[in-house]
Amino acid sequence: MAVNKNAQIRYKVLDKCFSNPYKKFYIDDLINHCSIALTDHYGKETTVSRRQIFIDIDFMRSDAGFEAPIMPIKDGRKVFYKYADSSFSILKKPLTNDELESIDNTLEIISRIKGIPSLSNLESLETKLLGAKDSNKNRIISFEENEFLAGIENLTLIFNFIKSEQVIFISYKSFKSNEIYKYIISPYYLKQYNNRWFLFGWNHDFQNIQNLALDRITSLEIVNQNFIDIDIDFEEYFEDIIGVTNFEENQVTDVSIELSENIIPYIVSKPIHGSQKVKDNILTIQVKLNYELESLILSYGENMKVLKPIDLKSRLIERLKITINQYS
Repeated sequence: MAVNKNAQIRYKVLDKCFSNPYKKFYIDDLINHCSIALTDHYGKETTVSRRQIFIDIDFMRSDAGFEAPIMPIKDGRKVFYKYADSSFSILKKPLTNDELESIDNTLEIISRIKGIPSLSNLESLETKLLGAKDSNKNRIISFEENEFLAGIENLTLIFNFIKSEQVIFISYKSFKSNEIYKYIISPYYLKQYNNRWFLFGWNHDFQNIQNLALDRITSLEIVNQNFIDIDIDFEEYFEDIIGVTNFEENQVTDVSIELSENIIPYIVSKPIHGSQKVKDNILTIQVKLNYELESLILSYGENMKVLKPIDLKSRLIERLKITINQYS
C-alpha cells in the first residue's frame, strides 16, 4: 500500500479524529483539520475537498487500506464519524510489505554510511527504524518523545521556513510574563533540548541572535521582509554551553564539582559536556554559565557540590534557599 505524503498526513489526521471519544467530527471538521495539517506541513495554504475526504474514508475502511471501523452516526440532519472501536488506530496496524521493504532499503543505506564520524547520530535512527520494523511483533524498545508537546505542530512549518529563507512574524508569550511579544525573525536553526524545541534566528529589531521556545509561540505568519543571512556555525555556537542559552559576551569558565561516589560511574558513562574530565571524585568542565547549567547541577541534588566558580556556587545556594523557604 504505497501512498503519497499528502495522503499519509490526511490519514493520520483522520485517524486522530475518529479515535477521539470526546468530540464529534462532522465532514466540515474533517476537511478543516486536514487542510490545517497540510498547510502547516508545506508552509503554504492547502485545502482538501469534501470529495477527497470521502475517498479517504472509503480507502481507510477497505482491505487495501487499514480495514478501519469508521462508523457514520446521524446527529439530527448532520452526520459525524468515529471508530466503532475507540481503541483502534491505523498506527497500531502491522506494517505492510511495501513499508517493510522501504525500511529494509533505508537500513541498508544507513549500514553503509553510519561509520562516517559526522553521521554518528545515524546509530539512533537505525535503532528507531529497527524498532518500527519489529512493531508487527511485541515492542522491545521505546524512545523519549512527547506527542502532546505544545508547539510541536509548528516544527515542520518552521523547518520549511528555514529552508526557504522566509522571514516570519512571531507572537510570543514567555513563562515570566502574560504579555504577548511581537518579533520579526529570520529563522536559522532548530534545536531540541530537554524534550523541548527551540528556534534560533536573527531578531530584526534587536539586531541579535534570539532563541524562542516553540511551546511559547502563540502564532506565526510570513512577513514580506528581506531575509538577513549571517555566517554562523551552530555546532560551534553550542560548543561552550549546556542547553540553549548562549550569552555571547560571557567568557568560558572553569567549573569544578565534587561528586558523590555512587554517581561517578553514571557521569563517566553519560558526560554532561564535551569538555568533561573526572579525576577521583572531582568533575571539571569548561562552559559559559547559564540557567540550564544551574538546573542540571541542581537536578543531581546532594550528589553534586560546586567548588568553583564562587558566583555559580552563590547562585545555586540562593536558589536552594528559595526552594527551602517554599516548604517552611
